[in-house]
Amino acid sequence: MTSDNPKAAPAVRLRFDGPVDQETLAYARMKIDAVVGRSGLPAITGEVRIVRAAVRHADRPWLATADLHVGGRQVVVLAEESTGRAVVDLLQDRLRRQTDKAAHAWEDGQRTEAPPWRGGGQQSA
Repeated sequence: MTSDNPKAAPAVRLRFDGPVDQETLAYARMKIDAVVGRSGLPAITGEVRIVRAAVRHADRPWLATADLHVGGRQVVVLAEESTGRAVVDLLQDRLRRQTDKAAHAWEDGQRTEAPPWRGGGQQSA
């Protein structure tokens, strides 16, 4: 059965590896949806991955990565922390900052210019 509800399947997929508990996943889904569901943003698609290392002696066993497409721009975010909630909170802060930058560039129609050593910023004669 199909649904006409656009919220039926989130555009940002949440994956996990290792012993990640359901509470952390629910918290991550809530925080990710808060970032990507804000009004005024272009279409956002992609994937967030949360990994908990099985090694007990690691200082920061939690790792979260996000690879999103905001409008026509790619946003990649990485966070490492000692607890699941802390890594999700850090990921949310970094995602919000990067999606705001990407959305701002999308609204202004800005294109990233190549650096001068790659032929960008040169004036034609």
